[in-house]
Amino acid sequence: MKAVFTLPEKTHGPGPVFFTWQRSSGNYLVTTGYDQTVNVYDRHGDRKDQISLPGMCSGLGYDKDGDTLGIITDRSARLFLWDANTQQLAQVDTGLRDVLTLLLWAKTGPFLAIGTSKGNLLIYHHRSCRKVPILGKHAKRITYGAWSQQNMLALVGEDNVLTVSNQEGDTLCQTTLKSEATLVQFSCMKKDERSTAENTVSLVLNKKTLLLLDIYDPENPYVLAFQEMYGKIIEYKWYGAGYILLGFTNGYFVTISTSPKDIGQEMMQVRCHKQSLSHIAICLSQNKVASCSDNIIKVYDLSDLQDVQSVVTVDDVRKIEWLDWSDDGQFLGAGGAGGSLHVFLTKLPTLGNSLGHRFAYLTSLTEVTVDSVTEPELHMTLRVDIEPSFIALGPFHLVVGMNNHAWFYALGDKSMVPLHDKEYLGTVRSMKLNGDYAAALFDGKLQLQLIETENSDLEERESKLFPDSAQGHVKILCHTVTEDFVIYGTDTGFIEFFFLEDWTAINRHRVGKQHYCSSLEQKTKARAQLRSSGKHLTNT
Repeated sequence: MKAVFTLPEKTHGPGPVFFTWQRSSGNYLVTTGYDQTVNVYDRHGDRKDQISLPGMCSGLGYDKDGDTLGIITDRSARLFLWDANTQQLAQVDTGLRDVLTLLLWAKTGPFLAIGTSKGNLLIYHHRSCRKVPILGKHAKRITYGAWSQQNMLALVGEDNVLTVSNQEGDTLCQTTLKSEATLVQFSCMKKDERSTAENTVSLVLNKKTLLLLDIYDPENPYVLAFQEMYGKIIEYKWYGAGYILLGFTNGYFVTISTSPKDIGQEMMQVRCHKQSLSHIAICLSQNKVASCSDNIIKVYDLSDLQDVQSVVTVDDVRKIEWLDWSDDGQFLGAGGAGGSLHVFLTKLPTLGNSLGHRFAYLTSLTEVTVDSVTEPELHMTLRVDIEPSFIALGPFHLVVGMNNHAWFYALGDKSMVPLHDKEYLGTVRSMKLNGDYAAALFDGKLQLQLIETENSDLEERESKLFPDSAQGHVKILCHTVTEDFVIYGTDTGFIEFFFLEDWTAINRHRVGKQHYCSSLEQKTKARAQLRSSGKHLTNT
C-alpha cells in the first residue's frame, strides 16, 4: 500500500474524525467531526467543498449511485442533500420535531430512512420528494438499521426491539431482543441453492453473540455464541455463499457458515493481532479484509486468512480506530484516535508502455516512472497533474494523457522535460510513438502528428488524419508505428501500410473482418502486468 494523503489531527477540532467514501466511483471522501462541518475531498486530498451545519453531524451517507450525499444533525429537523455532480446543497424539512439519530439510504431504490431519538421514522423518496412519517416505530431512540435488496428496512433501538418494515413503513415483523443490539445487516441465509433474496437480519447482542433471524420465520432465530478468549465482537461482514467473517477485540478473525447443516460452525480462526483488534473492514470487490491494532494495519486475502498481503505502520499515529474501503477497493481510509485520517492506495490500474529495453508505467495515481531492463541506473519519475488513462513511450519522448488531452515530454538522461500538450477531437484509446511522430487513435480515426515541429525539416509532413476521404466510412480499430511506417487495421478487414518517407500509402493487406492486436501491443500489456505484480521483466 502507498500513502496518498493525510489529514492532520484536529482537522475537525478535538475528537475523532468520521468519514465515508462516495459510493461506486470513490472520487470523493467525506469527513466530519465535532466542529459542525462536513468536508468533501477528492482522491488526492484536495478539499472541494465545506458544508457548515447547524449542529453536530449525527448521520451521513451516499445514495446507491454516489450522486447524492445525505446529512443530518442533532440540532435541526432538516435533511441536507449535497449533489456530487453539481456540488450544490439542498435542504429538506423532515417535519420531525425530535433529534435525528440515524440516516440510511436504500441499497437498490431511491429511499432514505431517517430515525429519531424518540423512535419516530421518516421514509423519504428522493426522486418524488415524497415523505412518509411513521410515528412510534420504536419506543425509544433508533440506533442501528439496514436495508435489504428488496427494500425492506430493519431497525433496532434502545427499546431492545427489532422491527422489519417495507418501503412504506408498514411493519412486517417485530421481535423483542434480550439485550442491546448493534451492527444490523441484511443478507441471505441459504436454505437451498435457489435462495437469492436477502431473507435474514443479522445483529450483535451485547457485543458477544450474533443473532440471525429469518424474517419469514421470526419466532425461531439463531443465537450464536463464541469462545470467551476471542473477546467482544467489533465488526462482521457477510460474504461468499452464506459465510460471515467476525472480528474480535482480542485480535481474532473467525469465519462461520450459515448453511443449515453447519450453521454457526467455525470454518476458520486466525489470530491476526497479538494484543488487540480495533476494527476490520472488508472489500468484497477485491476479496480483501483489512484490520488494525495500535498503529499497525494489515491486509488479508479473504479466501485465505493466513495470507497477509501487506502490513503498514502509521508512524505518526498512536492508534488507528476505524477503517473503510472505497467500493472498488482502490483506497483504504484509516482514522486515528486523535482525529487524523490517512488514505492509502491499495491498487493501481495496469497502465504502461514499452519500447526496446525501456518501459514506462504508472507508479501512483499521478506518477509515471521510466525504467530500463538493461540499464538499472536509468530511472526517471514524472509527477503529473492528472490521473493518466494512457501512456506512450518512444525513443526520445514520453506522452501521458487522459480523455482527449495529451502532454508531451522529452526524455533526458536523468529527467523529463515538458514540451507541449495537445487536445484531440475524441477520447484517445491508444497512442504510439517513433522518433519523430505520435499516432493517436480515437473514435475510429488515427491522428498522425510531428512531435517537435521547431527546427524540423518535415514541415510539409507535420500531420495527417486517417482514414482520408478516398477510403470512405472506414473505422480504424488498432494501430502501431515503426521508424518507417504507420500501420493500422480497419473494420473492413484491411491492414493498411503508410510509408512516412514518401508520405503515401503503399500496401493494403486483406485478412477479413476482425480486431487486430500487434505483437508490440501484446508485449506492452504483458510487461505492464508483470511490473505491477513485481515479477522480473525480460526484453524480447
